[in-house]
Amino acid sequence: MKLNDRGLLIVISGPSGVGKGTVRRALFNMPKHNLTYSVSMTTRKMRPGEVDGVDYYFVTKEQFEQKINEGKLLEHAEFVGNYYGTPLDKVNEKLDNGNEVVLEIEVEGALQVKSKMPDCVMIFLVPPGKQALYDRLKARGTESEEVINERIKKANREFKKAYLYDYIVVNDEVNNAADRIMAIIRAEHAKTARSIHKYMELIGESED
Repeated sequence: MKLNDRGLLIVISGPSGVGKGTVRRALFNMPKHNLTYSVSMTTRKMRPGEVDGVDYYFVTKEQFEQKINEGKLLEHAEFVGNYYGTPLDKVNEKLDNGNEVVLEIEVEGALQVKSKMPDCVMIFLVPPGKQALYDRLKARGTESEEVINERIKKANREFKKAYLYDYIVVNDEVNNAADRIMAIIRAEHAKTARSIHKYMELIGESED
């Protein structure tokens, strides 16, 4: 029996290169879930293997700035000359339909989401060590050493913001990390604060 009509907003965040996308895909490959992915919008160039509307909505800088001015983004951030953001209307539509909406976003954007939707579930994904983070960024083969070093510096600043999140999950092995996140989602649904109103209605009692 589900005691929450509205879905959960689950924010998977962490430094660039920590494996957010890989863990998110493993999470969605798990059986019997009600997860939907909120596709982010970006002005960066498409990487090999990425699909518009699946990995990101790829737009121009002018199109993105228009969305900002119209207040149509739940969050947005700029890094290395590119914008990243989350379309607000698509998130609310999915939540209202009872879906669990998963956002896979950078730290700056995640904290914006928390300020606008404080009941979201904030999960900070971290690597088993800083060397592992560098190795993952290097293995992409899509960025210069200068850009990688900028991402490492940014990650060092972001690690210090982990205390602002509800949970910390170490991505030591992809499937293990996905299992931990799924356990968090199930536990969140059982929280009294999220379910007490519906439960009291079901048993015909007031909360007074």
